[in-house]
Amino acid sequence: MTNIAFIGVGNMGNPMAANLIKAGHTVAAFDLSADLLAKAAKAGARAAGSAADAAEGAEVVITMLPAGKHVKEVCLGGLFDQLSPGTLVIDCSTIDVDTSREVHAAAAAKGFAMVDAPVSGGVGGAEGATLTFMVGGADDAFARAKPLLEKMGKTIVHCGGPGNGQAAKICNNMMLGIQMASVAEAFVLAEKLGLDAQRLFDVSSTASGQCWSLTTYCPVPGPVPTSPANRDYTPGFAAALMLKDMGLALAAAESTGADVSVAEQAASLYQDYAEAGQAGKDFSGIINLIRDRAK
Repeated sequence: MTNIAFIGVGNMGNPMAANLIKAGHTVAAFDLSADLLAKAAKAGARAAGSAADAAEGAEVVITMLPAGKHVKEVCLGGLFDQLSPGTLVIDCSTIDVDTSREVHAAAAAKGFAMVDAPVSGGVGGAEGATLTFMVGGADDAFARAKPLLEKMGKTIVHCGGPGNGQAAKICNNMMLGIQMASVAEAFVLAEKLGLDAQRLFDVSSTASGQCWSLTTYCPVPGPVPTSPANRDYTPGFAAALMLKDMGLALAAAESTGADVSVAEQAASLYQDYAEAGQAGKDFSGIINLIRDRAK
């Protein structure tokens, strides 16, 4: 049994923390939202009054926060000053690589082991403990983190040194955003050509157009009954989050000189979709913006 502080128990963090509790670990949770904190307590966590309170006596600290600035505010704003040397820090947030490496360096200076471990798999993956973790950090830190990550996920990949988990997540979600936009465009074109959506799916899902955005997360209702398209685009992964991740990819590309012109076009679509009041809808709903523009 491990004493774990879980800071940030939102849509993803809450089921992740619950899976750690089911595995026999002791979890103290903190979140700025009283409702989310109450939900974590209902699952068996101790509701802490602050991040510092949650971390009291913790052997492992897990953060799941919205952005790099929040990770810095929590970790460098006092949390690292109270942890004992040897504490393991696991940051599951999706943030920029530079901030991740800055926090890694601060952890190392304090004598903490740390990994960045952003996730893929959405709320369903968090609930079912089938997430994919992309992990950056030293070999020994990864070895310590892996048994805990395995209680929350199915695929655990060590991507290299500090920040490399974030790098993998950014690249992966850049591909996802582009692919969903391309799949949505294809279905709208099919509609214009009089081709039934199911027929296009039957062909492309077994042909060279096959991708996760098509076969698992199809943006039109019908072909994949579990996709958000069948629930009025109730989010598994909100458009606002996709826009955030595309922004991280574009910023990384600018800092490294990489050419991501296709990603720039896709990001522009998600920006327009969010500004049209759809930021809270699933990102696959981008098909509705594309369809409206085709009228």
